[in-house]
Amino acid sequence: MNAAKFLDTNILIYAYDQDAAVKREVASRLVEPGWVSPGSVAISVQVLQEMHVNLERRGVSRTDAGQIIRDLARWPVVDNSLDLLLSALNEQARWQISLWDALILAAARASGAAELVSEDFAHGQDYGGIRAVNPFR
Repeated sequence: MNAAKFLDTNILIYAYDQDAAVKREVASRLVEPGWVSPGSVAISVQVLQEMHVNLERRGVSRTDAGQIIRDLARWPVVDNSLDLLLSALNEQARWQISLWDALILAAARASGAAELVSEDFAHGQDYGGIRAVNPFR
């Protein structure tokens, strides 16, 4: 896997959020290459799990939420695995971040992405070859 970008859950959520017009527009531009240039944008199983939960919380039917996840699953997806967890523990210790954020960072690294697009990381920080970008800054 060698994606250019890895998208965190919040970016995908905003792309489907009817109540956040400005963020939806920005997020939609970031999501579009995932459909237009297959392989260029990666996500992880964790992102898909969080996306499903958040869609249902926002009132999307379970059937529709499931279809959105199935559609997104066509992108490069980093699987949850013991190796990913062990890598995340190293990321957590090195960067002093939460385990959940460390799992996202480890998945971004596993995807080959040079850019992690998220609201949850320090904008512009280089995490050992992966640059965090907050597109809403």
